Amino acid sequence: MDIAARTDRLAQLLEERLDVRGKGFDVKLRRAGRLLPRHLRMKGRMLADATARADHPRLLRQLDEAALDLAAADLERYLLSIDPWTRRKNIFLSWSAGLSFNLLLGAGLVFALLWYVRG
Repeated sequence: MDIAARTDRLAQLLEERLDVRGKGFDVKLRRAGRLLPRHLRMKGRMLADATARADHPRLLRQLDEAALDLAAADLERYLLSIDPWTRRKNIFLSWSAGLSFNLLLGAGLVFALLWYVRG
């Protein structure tokens, strides 16, 4: 599989699994940011640079195909291991837990203030 097809597949997985929008692999990788581990961000950056070089015939010969295939395989393996529904559920649960805590804390402060003013 050539580099353009691999990066298109990875861009599709970034959108499906991490809900990252954008045009092309480079933009989606940049927007994914800290959703990806550092070593995978670096491998993705290497793939994005290789995609830019692949348009030029002389620069294409300088690319290390084995390293690029390994980087694409690692990134694809990680993205396929992510369950988007579980990720969305966890985001919602952590948001609602924070909101509940803040509401309870606010209610407690209001009751403490009313008790102090009454007494």
